Amino acid sequence: MFSNLSLAPRYRLDDESAWLQGIDPLRRYWVMVNGEETLVRRLPGLSTQDFESFKQAILSFRALDVGQELTLPAEMGEDLTITCVAENTYAIADHAAAPVWHLFDRESLESLLMTAHPDWQCAPQHLRLGQSVLTAAWGQPAVAKAA
Repeated sequence: MFSNLSLAPRYRLDDESAWLQGIDPLRRYWVMVNGEETLVRRLPGLSTQDFESFKQAILSFRALDVGQELTLPAEMGEDLTITCVAENTYAIADHAAAPVWHLFDRESLESLLMTAHPDWQCAPQHLRLGQSVLTAAWGQPAVAKAA
């Protein structure tokens, strides 16, 4: 399952096609799967309470070896689980429609994790990403109908 060489495509900061739609105020990562604007997935992002826990999370990520897994806290009661699948290849599982792993190189995933820094603020245009989830929630029934 784990190898020293990965030929699988992964999200990189220097990709020609855009893959990061944004990072919302809850530090969730909105990625366009394979650069498809119509196929956007929301992945849990690292959330820390203070600088010390932020620092420890980054150091733990940097210490991952091939085959190791790291579970970090995220907002909304979720966890962010990162698996090192090969050298410079990290996976975040996504179980929404079908089980899939989103693959990242070290630089891009570490850049996403850096948004957990206590001083980080999301870009103004990314506020609407979080608002879109809230808007969708208002369209759902609060209680399932009783039979």
